[in-house]
Amino acid sequence: MAIEIKPSDLYYKYPRKKEFREHPKFTGKPDPTPFDRDDQYEVIPMLQMVMDSVGSTDGAVLEKLEEIMIQQMPTFIHSREEVFDFLLALIRERLE
Repeated sequence: MAIEIKPSDLYYKYPRKKEFREHPKFTGKPDPTPFDRDDQYEVIPMLQMVMDSVGSTDGAVLEKLEEIMIQQMPTFIHSREEVFDFLLALIRERLE
C-alpha cells in the first residue's frame, strides 16, 4: 500500500532534528537503532510502516497511533524494532 504521511497529517507537532535528517530511517526489522520519538524525521517513517502493516489510511488510526506512542509507550522501549512491535500490537488490538 505504501502510505505517505505528511507533517500536516500528524495530530501532534514534533521537532525536526535537521542534523539527523539524512540518516537512514526505519525500513523494517531487524533494526536495533535507538528510536527518537521527539524527531519528526524518525516518527513519520515509523508511523508509515505501522499504518502499512495494518493496511490503513484512516486519519483516526494515525491519531490513535500517535496517542499510543506519546502517552502509553514506556520509556524502556527504545529500539526502532521494539517501537514498531509495540505500536503494531496495540493498534491491532484496538482495531479488532
